[in-house]
Amino acid sequence: MTASQRSTVDGSPPPGWVRGPASLAKALTAELVERIVGGTYEPGSVLPPEPVLCETYSVSRTVVRESMKILQEKRLVQVRQGSGTVVNPPAMWDMLDELVLAAAIAVDEDLAVLDDVVVTRRLLESDMANVAARLADAEALQRMLACVELMDGTVEDADTFHQHDAAFHDVIMQTSGNRIGRAVVRSLQHQVANIDRYVGRTDRALREEANRGHRRIYERIAAQDAAGAAEAMFAHITDAWLVRRGEGADPGRLHR
Repeated sequence: MTASQRSTVDGSPPPGWVRGPASLAKALTAELVERIVGGTYEPGSVLPPEPVLCETYSVSRTVVRESMKILQEKRLVQVRQGSGTVVNPPAMWDMLDELVLAAAIAVDEDLAVLDDVVVTRRLLESDMANVAARLADAEALQRMLACVELMDGTVEDADTFHQHDAAFHDVIMQTSGNRIGRAVVRSLQHQVANIDRYVGRTDRALREEANRGHRRIYERIAAQDAAGAAEAMFAHITDAWLVRRGEGADPGRLHR
């Protein structure tokens, strides 16, 4: 029996990477992350033993062991002496991990995970806007204003507009000096930027409204109104997501 003919442990066809990926351990890890987060292997259940995984995916014991090590680093599983490799409850998973977050979003039917991404970003960026209003110098303010004006001139070009949009938010985060907050926001944005359900509607009218929000944020920061800057950022991120989210949005879940 060839690897391509061999079925996986739950009877479904084997994944295409079995036939020769560049990195077997990474490919096996990605497959198992999807199965754990997707519920094929439920919390508290035990992953198939090493020989079964080797046979199922046509990989060596070394590959399986390396994959188990990576899954433990992502806090998806733990090895229990005498019990095997046990799937951890979701509360223990590393949701900032790229594979884990992507898998969670893929099975997130009611957009709850993306709501959480937006709430996390909003909390961090509102705080950073508050601090930026107290720390921004003339150069930082000029950079923010330049981004706003560039967005005014590029509302017809979605890609260019969004580049200036990202730059505007990044100037504020840099000005705040919160490197950890900035790193978390940039990581989350990078991971969801190309997900259709996160991008949502992208017509010109929405870009124009978004930039009015940017200008309000800039004006509050320029006025050294820390509380006003935080409120403007909070409203901007919330309103933009509710519009992109479309029908079925639950404003109550975002006003936490």
